[in-house]
Amino acid sequence: MAHDSHQQAIRAAAARLGRRRFLTVTGAAAALAFSTNLPSAHAAQVTPRALADNPFTLGVASGDPLPGAVVLWTRLAPRPYEPGNGLPEEGTVKVGWEIARDEKFQRVARRGTTSAHAEFNYTVHVDAGGLEPDRVYWYRFRAGNWTSPVGRTRTTPAVGAKVRDVRFGLVSCQAYHDGYFTAYRHLADEDLDAVFHVGDYQYEYAVNSVGGARKYTDRTLPSVFNAETMTLEDYRLRYALYKSDEDLQAAHAAFPWYVTWDDHETENNYAGDIDENGGPSDEFLIRRAAAYRAYWENMPLRMPQQPDGADMRLYRRFRYGKLAQFDILDTRQYRSNQAYGDGWQYPGPESEDPARTLTGSAQERWLLSGFQSSTATWNVLPQQVTFSQRKNTTAARSKLSMDSWDGYPASRERILAGVEQAGLENFVVLTGDVHVHYAFDIKKDFDDPGSRTLGVEFVGTSVSSGKDGADKPDNWATYMAANPHMKFYNGRRGYVTVSLDEERARADYKTVSAVTTPDAPLTTAASFVSEAGNPGLKQV
Repeated sequence: MAHDSHQQAIRAAAARLGRRRFLTVTGAAAALAFSTNLPSAHAAQVTPRALADNPFTLGVASGDPLPGAVVLWTRLAPRPYEPGNGLPEEGTVKVGWEIARDEKFQRVARRGTTSAHAEFNYTVHVDAGGLEPDRVYWYRFRAGNWTSPVGRTRTTPAVGAKVRDVRFGLVSCQAYHDGYFTAYRHLADEDLDAVFHVGDYQYEYAVNSVGGARKYTDRTLPSVFNAETMTLEDYRLRYALYKSDEDLQAAHAAFPWYVTWDDHETENNYAGDIDENGGPSDEFLIRRAAAYRAYWENMPLRMPQQPDGADMRLYRRFRYGKLAQFDILDTRQYRSNQAYGDGWQYPGPESEDPARTLTGSAQERWLLSGFQSSTATWNVLPQQVTFSQRKNTTAARSKLSMDSWDGYPASRERILAGVEQAGLENFVVLTGDVHVHYAFDIKKDFDDPGSRTLGVEFVGTSVSSGKDGADKPDNWATYMAANPHMKFYNGRRGYVTVSLDEERARADYKTVSAVTTPDAPLTTAASFVSEAGNPGLKQV
């Protein structure tokens, strides 16, 4: 099993690195890789007096809603920019929580007490059950004399329920150092049932004292952020920086989120246990263990998603009554290494090797089995990298991105064969990664524009990555001419809202005029629909 081989590799790395470097450079992550690091049953209670300052500086969040349950999240951090959040290195804090049917908490549905443990960086994950399906709730936490901000969440409809519609946001790629999260402030004002975040929640790159392109004049960020994330402490602190952003907090507090990662939560363009520069896998797995641990700690995820060393199962399935099935993928952890050294390359025997995979065999079997058993009107695939073919010239033979599904065409063909074999009439792919808006028809044969359309792909631009961007990037005309199945291309920052009902899917592509300055207005750049039973995008 991959997990066993990964644990052996980490032990080999530990033996080779030597005690001094092991403990100073990778210590916390390596320790986690050797154990589950469960909280001690005998940890001392942190007294309320230790919470002299507000511990809820990073807001609240909810996620992975079910018909009768939802995950509630917070992180106690009175001093969020310090290692340990300004709390003791060991210990627990009692945290009360409640979830109510009204915003004033006069009709509390459930309440309880849990513990925030130092081992989990004082994060809290409450799987609040016993709820009613398809209804809005409000939730909050208490610790010491402090009460958290109030969050709003929503359960999903009962399994098999007839549902009129669902509306959700699609977001990705929020490099703090590239600009403000203004898109999230606008997103928080939308009328949505949930949000799908499909990767690059945080970036490993250094953030300087003025916040990079934000060019702060009213604050100075600590020097601890001005380095690439490598250790568990680094990743935990970086999440604190991102989550201290008020616009991101507002979007988390407004809706439940379904999350999955891409590469930058760990390192740019890594593939499985291979780092960006092809270094020793055993050493990279120590870093991956740290990154995965910090990701789970800082996301509204259930205990089954908790990582075991350098391994974490993030792919999972959710249903929205009879209307939709969401199969959330992980296209980083199990993929074959990028062909031809990565980047944009001409396809050939290496990239077209049938044995190559973007999902890994176990996840692929799980996905195709889910297609076969689905009874939903819409089958939706939230995932990371561009699914549809994307040529960068109009020549018959063009380079393709080896990091996207174009670099794994056999893997894509198996997925599309599964769509056809299962008789899925309404297949929708949700994508991030590329920092632009795209709208694609998914073709049976991308080289034949007249071939059958098997579904549609909505690619959402970044929240901030890439800085301000442009409505029509320099390669706009070339891309549109080279890819007749590409129906839309816009290079501004923003997000997508997607609505599904029994008759159609609709995507509204939202953009902001700038992210290097705050408070930019929002524009709907384009809207597209695809009719149920008749896949293919039409602009409206």
